Parts: sequence; C-alpha cells; structure tokens
Amino acid sequence: MKLIISPRVYWRCCSAFLCACVVSLPFLANGCDKAEKEKEPLVSVQTTPARRAPISQTVSAEAVVYPLQQATVAPKITSTVRQFLVQRGSRVKKGQLLAVLENKDLTAAVESTKGDFEQAEATYVTTVNASLPQQIQKAELDAATAKSAFDAQQKLFESRKELFQQGALPRRDLDSAEVAQRQLADLQRLGKEQALKAARGSRMSAEGKYRNAEAQLSYSEIRSPIDGVVTDRPLYVGDLATANQPVLTVMDTSRLIAKSHIAQSEAAVLKVGNPAELKLPGLGEPIKGRVSLVSPALDPGSTTIEVWVEASKPDPALRPGMTVEVSMTAKTVKDALVVPTPAVFRNSEGADYVLVAGSDGHAHMKTVQVGVRNAEFAQIVTGVAAGDPVISSGGYALPDNTQVKVEAPAPPEKEADDKSGKTEKSDARAKPANKDKE
Repeated sequence: MKLIISPRVYWRCCSAFLCACVVSLPFLANGCDKAEKEKEPLVSVQTTPARRAPISQTVSAEAVVYPLQQATVAPKITSTVRQFLVQRGSRVKKGQLLAVLENKDLTAAVESTKGDFEQAEATYVTTVNASLPQQIQKAELDAATAKSAFDAQQKLFESRKELFQQGALPRRDLDSAEVAQRQLADLQRLGKEQALKAARGSRMSAEGKYRNAEAQLSYSEIRSPIDGVVTDRPLYVGDLATANQPVLTVMDTSRLIAKSHIAQSEAAVLKVGNPAELKLPGLGEPIKGRVSLVSPALDPGSTTIEVWVEASKPDPALRPGMTVEVSMTAKTVKDALVVPTPAVFRNSEGADYVLVAGSDGHAHMKTVQVGVRNAEFAQIVTGVAAGDPVISSGGYALPDNTQVKVEAPAPPEKEADDKSGKTEKSDARAKPANKDKE
C-alpha cells in the first residue's frame, strides 16, 4: 500500500518544523553560554597577608647525647681484682683510687730492687768520699817519686846533652823519663773520671730497676683520670682483669653535647657559637645550647658533616645515649617581609613564586626572591609588598589567573572543642528543664 501526501500538507509540515527550530535557537544559545560559564573553575583558597616580622634561619636534625669527657679505664697489667672502692653511680674525683688488683709479687719486686739501689748508692758514696781520694793520694805519691826520678834524669840528661848530641848517651834513657811524665798526667786526668763513671753507672742501673718495679706496682692501683660519675663496672671482686680491657667507665655529665650529622648545604651556614636548642621528648621547655663544633671534613661513609651542640646547663633529664632533636639558628633578620613557607612554590625553571589573590577575584603568580627560610616562614626579598594577600592554602599547582574564592580560616581545634563542649553542657542543662516542664 502506497501513502500519498499532497503538496499542500508537505509544505505545512516543513513550515512548522522550521518555525520550531527558529523559536528554540535563543534557548540553545543561552544554554551554551551557561555551560561555558560553569566550566570556568572556582577554587576555594585561604590567604595570609605579607607582614614585617623577625625571622631566623634554623637547621634541625636528630642527635645523640654524649658526655664531653669520658674515660674508659683499663689496667696495664693482668691480675685478679682484689677490691673495688666505687659502685655504678658513684661520683669520683681526678686521681681518686677506684680499684686495687693483686700485687704481692710486685711489692716483693719493689723491695728487692730497692735494696739493690740502696747498695749501689752506698758504693757510689763510698767511692766518691773514701776510695777515690786514697787512690788519688797513692797516685800522687807515685807521681812524685816518678817526678823526682825524672828530675834526676832530666838533670842527667841536661848534663849529658852534649854527649847525647855526640851519640855518647842512649836515646832510651830520655824516652823512659818522658813516659813516666805522661803516666802521671794520665793518672791525674783519667783516674778520677773513670772511677766516678763506674760508680755512677752502677747506681743508675739499680735506680732504673727500682723505678720500674715501683711503676709496675702502681699499675695495680686503678685511679680515675677525670672528675665524673662511674657509669659502668663490668667486673666483680675476684674476676681476672686483663691488660688493656675496660674495668670501669667514668663520664663527666656536667658537660653534655649532642652529636648530629647534617647535609653539606645546611652545615655551610652554621658557625661555632650559633645559638641552639635541644628538644627532649617529654620535656616541655627546650634546653638552651650553642654550636661548639662544625667538622672541617666530611664523613666518608655518609658524606655528611658532624656538628656538636653543647648544652649550656644540662637538665637532669638529659642523659648520655639519649636521642634528641637539635635546632640551630644560623642567621636572624629582625625586620623582614615574611609569608608562610607553604605559600612559596618553585616552577619548572627553578624560580620561586607565590600566588596573590587579586581584587578581581583571580590568583596572580608573582616571581619572588627568597632570603631566610625556616619551617614556618620565608623571607621575601623582592616580588610582593607588605599587606599583599598571599594564598597560603589551596594554591599548590594552581594555574595563573585562576578564579578563586577566599575563605576564612577554620577556627583552632581547641576553640572548636571548647565551643562543642559548651554546647553539650548547655544541651544537658536544657533537657532536665524541659522534663521538669513536662
């Protein structure tokens, strides 16, 4: 079956369709405009005005507490512990006797060598005061006799000089007289010197052996090399103390330091004398201190730099071996233009920038130069002015010229808790009142 439509009906249908399209065009255009407007992003942000305030550049790191002075006391000899005079926790002074080792054999050696030394000393004194003068007197008498004989020979030599020159007097007679004269000179010059050297050498040898025995005996008495507190005593009375093995540890807890290893870039701004703080878990107020050492060389194992912070007045709660957090102030600017540190970003080219909420309702990117920076605030040298509303929250990865809506910061948790607590209390009070009314 074939449907036939007349030309008049066909044109009426086409005209109605065209009229409907024309009427709907304004509505379609308005819908597109609204869609485009809805596509423009609107980001909620919070702002903080740039302001003038003092700022400090700080370097923070974890550190381990050590005593500035510590002595691990070890004996120089091997012997049994006879007596301990201190316990763990005992306060000791430099030179104080801490322990005694068995030393009967060493005491006997001292007495023996002391006797030998005294004997050598007596021999030396006798040689100097008695024997040597007698030898010298005898030598002088012999020399006088020889000199008389020499004088006689000299006179004879002189009287027979002419005969000698003529060959009538033997040469040996003259040589004998000269030898006797030289023997006298040698005896006077060397006799006394050699005798004194022999006596002195015997005495010095005996004295050296005596001093060595005394030193060995002194090694059996263990004394403290510093003032401090005994923190370790691994042995007991009767145990064998081995040479060069620790038997006591003494620490000077009056001066404590915190050792930390920090990166090269952070250590470059630190100097000896910079103020610092030591924060101990569980301790409310930080302990004041100062930087006492910045190592001049890198640690080869970690490529970091070791820094010491010495506590000005150690707290009793601060003890060697604890882990603390040290905060060192490298530089302070009194009147700086500061913004919150989270508000400063860095672009792909490595430049720092901030986002400022403009009066037109859009975020504007400002390239800035940052000076001193810490965990809370950053100094802005150039780029923004005091009072500029810098976006401090919601600005991360936000494109330039983005439409923003500035919101008020949320109230602190404490205040919110207080308000909620007051509301609960008021509700609790209101309920009984309603019950009474009922």
